[in-house]
Amino acid sequence: MAKHLIFYFFCMLSSVLPAPGQQKTDLTTLVRPNIGSVHSRYFFYTPAAVPFGMAKLAPSTNGSYGNKSGWEAVGYDDRHSSIEGFANFHEFQIGGIVFAPSVGELKTTPGKLEQPQSGYRSSFDKKDEFATSGYYRVKLKDYGILAELTATKRVGFHRYTFPKTDAANLIFDIGHVMGESGPVVDAEVNYENQCVWGYVVTNPVYVQKYQQGATVKMYFFAEVSKRPKSYGTFKDDAIFEEKKNIRGKGAGLFLRFDTGSDESITIKTGLSYTSVDNARLNLQHEAKGLTFDKTKSEALKTWNNEMGRILVEGGKKEDRVKFYTGLYHALLGRGLASDINGAYPKNDGSVGQIALNAQGKPIHQHYNTDAIWGAFWNLTQLWSIAYPDYYNDWVQSQLLVYRDAGWLGDGIANSKYVSGVGTNFTGLAIAAAYNVGIRNYDTNFAYEAVRKNELESQGRIPGAGKLDVGVFVDKGYSPYIQDNTSSPELLTTGSPFGASHTLEYAFSAAAAAQYAKSLGRDADYKKLHELSTAWKGLYDPSTKFMRPKDSLGKFIPNFNPYQPWRGFQEGNAWQYTFYVPHVPQELVKLVGKDLFNQRLDSIFTVSQKNVFGGGTHIDAFAGIESLYNHGNQPNLHISWLFYFSGRPDLSQKWVRAISNEFYGTDPIHGYGYGQDEDQGQLGAWYVLSGIGLFDVRSLTTENPAFQIGAPLFDKITIQLPKALRKNKFTIQVEKEAPDSYYVDQIRLNNKAWTGWQLPVDQLVKGGVMTLSLKSNARGN
Repeated sequence: MAKHLIFYFFCMLSSVLPAPGQQKTDLTTLVRPNIGSVHSRYFFYTPAAVPFGMAKLAPSTNGSYGNKSGWEAVGYDDRHSSIEGFANFHEFQIGGIVFAPSVGELKTTPGKLEQPQSGYRSSFDKKDEFATSGYYRVKLKDYGILAELTATKRVGFHRYTFPKTDAANLIFDIGHVMGESGPVVDAEVNYENQCVWGYVVTNPVYVQKYQQGATVKMYFFAEVSKRPKSYGTFKDDAIFEEKKNIRGKGAGLFLRFDTGSDESITIKTGLSYTSVDNARLNLQHEAKGLTFDKTKSEALKTWNNEMGRILVEGGKKEDRVKFYTGLYHALLGRGLASDINGAYPKNDGSVGQIALNAQGKPIHQHYNTDAIWGAFWNLTQLWSIAYPDYYNDWVQSQLLVYRDAGWLGDGIANSKYVSGVGTNFTGLAIAAAYNVGIRNYDTNFAYEAVRKNELESQGRIPGAGKLDVGVFVDKGYSPYIQDNTSSPELLTTGSPFGASHTLEYAFSAAAAAQYAKSLGRDADYKKLHELSTAWKGLYDPSTKFMRPKDSLGKFIPNFNPYQPWRGFQEGNAWQYTFYVPHVPQELVKLVGKDLFNQRLDSIFTVSQKNVFGGGTHIDAFAGIESLYNHGNQPNLHISWLFYFSGRPDLSQKWVRAISNEFYGTDPIHGYGYGQDEDQGQLGAWYVLSGIGLFDVRSLTTENPAFQIGAPLFDKITIQLPKALRKNKFTIQVEKEAPDSYYVDQIRLNNKAWTGWQLPVDQLVKGGVMTLSLKSNARGN
């Protein structure tokens, strides 16, 4: 078996050798999806997918356990030793349509991890598992079945190679809970002439919270490569032989075959969020005539092309593995929600239609998305650098929801509002897109949406988040109030997280102010700019911390800067005091440059002993009571702040330390220890730091620019398709020693470059930036 797997692996590599003129390295060999897969979110581990795809296939080890709070780690955990099936949908608050092969007695429930022989699950050995971007393979020990997965954008491909048996089963488990999808409301599955189709309707936790009564629907239409000898349906444990359709919670269908030794059966399944007919249409348009091997080859080629937009060379192989695995996660999240014909699920549950171009194709796509909370320090910057086409689509996708339902969504699942933390930074992300020249949409309409998001509270619906924005606009801050409702996100007169909301709303107001200024909206600019200074009112000079205020405008008593959840969401005053990203130089001036540098440097010195977060404690919230927590969004700009306090060398030192120590290459230590990767955010931060470009201000200022850091690699080439950007931008790195990380000299197009900022328009224009790295800081 080992020899067979090795041969198979090399065959796979040969199928994706690059065409002449492409990069010579097969970048998919550097992608290791299992890194950090211990205690990961449901959408984290989906190797059989293409960038931003709808079809995201993966094994599930405990996805059927449900997700009580909607965000817990569930789906695939590298520590587990059995697989319960292969789900086709993996998104924030969305999961389902599970296929599973078995041999022998038919079992129709997935079973439990602690009972390996229960249900249709099978044990497996890690040596028999292989995963990369676009392809997954595992040997199911209990059945002697080789399972393989790959995908196009909207079509999932399953290939199951059976032993010789007269009892080979394919199980279509449609009506059971999976991942973050929440309880099943309804399901249906049908069979006819080697085709299986149906749907499942679920009610995810965050949909329940923000849109009571709303649901998420998933549809599929599958073609099976072999005619079964028999078939039937089931509902939970009840089996109905020779029945072709069934409806209701727990519904499923099975096909039974005779198979020869090493006989493969392939399932091609079109997916859709709008209808079975569109699932079939997606299948016909994307997979007609495609074999499994051809699809796998195309998926790997697609990943090579998309990841190859940022080609890194040299440096340590371990760092290249971290880099491309991080980039893979950044390109994996926030997947398609619209069909090949432009149909998409609307917020009200009906089906909408995206406008078509002269060729009859949708002018843009629609996407599901987790909240953009913190993603302006990773994802949107990465999109600006190398994926402006996706960024533009993402903006138009958000505007679809605004047009349909009247408010921008903090997060959306099938256009349903699923506000993750009850804030809303979608306006900031749209403003930043406009600011860097990504404008292929109705920019005035987009501004209307952004303005409403920042300033208006009348009629504001829960899913839009920022329900306390009215009091923020009126008072200039959001008061700290205690929550007795168990739904703090729905409070309007303040928030138990009032201090962090004030800081966040000030930042997004600054971004919207710049947008207003660009469009000549002077009155709006004045109002938004005034709100952007709200952070000053929270600064307590007696403690030199940001400190929550009550409804009377007084600082709260019994203040403990280590305490999370009291005034600060998923963090504390130590962390949030540095949350003035739009004008960091003003924060430095207020605190005092020397104290600022001393405090921040000591924070990292202490935090390094705890792996810059929660130590080795496996938990998504590990580290929220610490001085610094790289495993969560509010902290992700802090290591770059020294650029605004006269000590860029300290940023270069600590960014390199975080890259080396917080990020690992094994299943447990990948992104901290079980910390929350959130649809590629931590991976994207590593990508930005790895190429040495990052903006604390998230590209929201009048002249957007990146701070220039020390790359991990010898050469970085940013090259997009010519239709998107004519010229490539290259970063050449000259090192005094292999581990040098202090930037000593910068040259742009062979001319000395003073300062630490690279304007976005310089990167877009193309050219060569040469960095000289020393082992000691400049001037030290």
